Amino acid sequence: MTENGPKIGVMVCGHGSRDEGAVREFESVARGIRERLPQYEVDSGFLEFATPIIRTGLDNLRESGHDLVLAIPGMLFAAGHAKNDIPSVLRTYEAQNPGMKIEYGRELGIDTKLIKAAADRIQEAVDSANKENGDVPINETMLMVVGRGASDPDANSNVSKVMRLLWEGFGFGWGEVCYSGVTFPLVEPGLEHAAKLGYKRVIVFPYFLFTGILVKRIYSYTDLVAERHPEIDFVKAPYLSDHPQVLDAFADRVQEILDGTNVMNCKLCKYREQVLGFEAEIGLPQESHHHHVEGIGTGPAEDHDHDHSHSHGHSHDHSHGHSHGHSHGHGHDHDHHHHPYPHADHPLGPVTMKKEDGIA
Repeated sequence: MTENGPKIGVMVCGHGSRDEGAVREFESVARGIRERLPQYEVDSGFLEFATPIIRTGLDNLRESGHDLVLAIPGMLFAAGHAKNDIPSVLRTYEAQNPGMKIEYGRELGIDTKLIKAAADRIQEAVDSANKENGDVPINETMLMVVGRGASDPDANSNVSKVMRLLWEGFGFGWGEVCYSGVTFPLVEPGLEHAAKLGYKRVIVFPYFLFTGILVKRIYSYTDLVAERHPEIDFVKAPYLSDHPQVLDAFADRVQEILDGTNVMNCKLCKYREQVLGFEAEIGLPQESHHHHVEGIGTGPAEDHDHDHSHSHGHSHDHSHGHSHGHSHGHGHDHDHHHHPYPHADHPLGPVTMKKEDGIA
């Protein structure tokens, strides 16, 4: 403790990727957050694959005398990682280091800053397409927003809300969503459906923070479908990356912890309520499933990404402040079992990913 209270540090908790480009982009975002919060020491770490891991960043803050850490998930929406895996790592660390208190913030979520950032990326794609291929009226253009995809319908539905806000904001002729993995419809069937609607141009916008195998897969499937439908101008929009509005939103999430306003919306959470189709997952215990891939390192992006096609359903603390629950050490064999995603065999879902395409 300092004379005026606890020494406060900030911890940015990333998902992690074996794609070195994704790791570099996350580090760029962490630098942007540091620039916006010069009053705090800001560290960062990853849940899986990449290094440093989250515990390393927490160690750095603890060793530099911080006794209160404001931890934020470096993620767009709250699914298994933000709701379960990261909180489990944080509360385990807190239990093992009783001199440090960790307050956990919320995900970026639906936010006007994020919508503005997305609009800039889409406008960039529209302007480039008009310059290269000629103007197409906005009402003859379709928007396809591509989400990451999760086994959590709450997170998946947020992508639809983002799409609707962008659709109405621009006045596109039509708007739809698809996903890069886990749920449905995936990119290829989603774009094939879009091709049937008769629009002259389709803007494909990955609603992602960072690059990686999933974004590359989205662009590859876009090229594949475009080859089949040469009469349609398929345009690949850039993802969010370190847009200034994104960095501002991250800084807001830190301030929300201090203000006590970082309460997540639990009304549609499948771990708190009996959500249609996911009734059996209410109240499952909270734990991380990523010990086996924690800090194993980055490399070429080709066939490495961990495409979470399982469910991470566990109970979690949505309130501001650090969560209280069980903890477990990191030195034991963790035999993790994932609740099955109820629509894993949906005909427009992961079963559509064909190895012969050279993409999946």
